[in-house]
Amino acid sequence: MEDDSKFMRLAIALAKQAEKEGEVPVGAILVRGDEIVASGYNQVIKKHDPTAHAEMEALRLAGSVVNNYRLKDLTLYVTLEPCPMCAGAIIHSRVDRVVFGAFDKRTGAAGSAFEILGNSKLNHRPSVVGGIEAIECGELLKAFFREKRGKPDDSIRGKFHEIVS
Repeated sequence: MEDDSKFMRLAIALAKQAEKEGEVPVGAILVRGDEIVASGYNQVIKKHDPTAHAEMEALRLAGSVVNNYRLKDLTLYVTLEPCPMCAGAIIHSRVDRVVFGAFDKRTGAAGSAFEILGNSKLNHRPSVVGGIEAIECGELLKAFFREKRGKPDDSIRGKFHEIVS
């Protein structure tokens, strides 16, 4: 969908802001129609808060903006598949739709690792679309962690290879 790509590009810009601040590059935007209601990006390190994920930051701000913890009629755009914590908050807030970029095989709660957002036992299930601008979203994350772990020549394995060669 054209709008999905447009709003995901804005979430990617927020992910890049997180990266500039040394955070894992994830960005999120909450939209009603064509209006951006709230946005956020990862700030776990900056805020010393393990719950300061991009989605949580956007949900908190949206609650203040609409003056309600129920965020009906909103679509959440996020560059990475939500984790279980964020999925729980999305369900409790009654967000109508979730659009994410990169899939997360380890902690994704929209079907990759866990199926929380689509769990039929829960009282609310947002519609979910994954893979929007997935390549760019995934590359941001891969590059970030490659840099954090050091280049291949700087890795422990690389050092070991140099020593034993």
